[in-house]
Amino acid sequence: MDDLKTGVIGFLVVVVVFLLLVCNPVAMVGVGERGVKVTLGQVSPQSYTEGIHVVTPFVSKIHTMNVKTQKMHPATTVFTKDIQQARIEYVVNYNLQPENVHKVYREVGKNYQDIIIVPTVEGVLKNIIGTWNASDLISNRTKATNDILKQLQEQLADNYINVTDFQIVDIDYSDAFEKAVELKVTAEQEAQKAKNVTVRIQEEAKQKILTAEAEAKAIQLKAQALANNRQLVELEYAKKWDGKLPVNMYGGAVPFINVGK
Repeated sequence: MDDLKTGVIGFLVVVVVFLLLVCNPVAMVGVGERGVKVTLGQVSPQSYTEGIHVVTPFVSKIHTMNVKTQKMHPATTVFTKDIQQARIEYVVNYNLQPENVHKVYREVGKNYQDIIIVPTVEGVLKNIIGTWNASDLISNRTKATNDILKQLQEQLADNYINVTDFQIVDIDYSDAFEKAVELKVTAEQEAQKAKNVTVRIQEEAKQKILTAEAEAKAIQLKAQALANNRQLVELEYAKKWDGKLPVNMYGGAVPFINVGK
């Protein structure tokens, strides 16, 4: 009799374990995840946090979705304002809004990246890049990046997605266009060099003119001073006299006589 009871108990334990394994009345939501409970095809009105949750076997099930920051690193082709084709390689960092995961699951499903994020990013890229000429985009890359990030944040927030960062990794134009840009830059540099030389020559010429005008002015002022002051004339003679009296044709010295008034 005891053996029969033991056997029955053992059978019941096996059945319970089997039912637990098959029916699985509990669900685990891991770290960095949120759970979405679906009961008979109806999505729960809330997201389930990390931990263990009880569900009704064959009636309810919890689907988990990642709410950690995720990264996309694709590339796409767009056209600039001046109809230059450009291959844009970019990086987008984003995460699902944890409190709205159940809404994403209900409205889009788990494939929200391909359905929402990629089309939105490519649409914004085409709109922003299309406002810039190809050559200007190169020097205004930071502004274009900031404009794209702002628009992505505004548009994807309506789909319960936070965009935390956007970066343009590379802009690749056709070889012919890049060669034309290189030649243009070289020509501008040579033109600037020539302009600098011209400016230097003009400045040197101005300095020479100013110096000549100053010298002429000084001579004029000195001449006027000499003309108006007889004593200053004599002083100038005295400064230049070497101490020797002039000699006449007979060999005699001619005295330096101050006639006076």
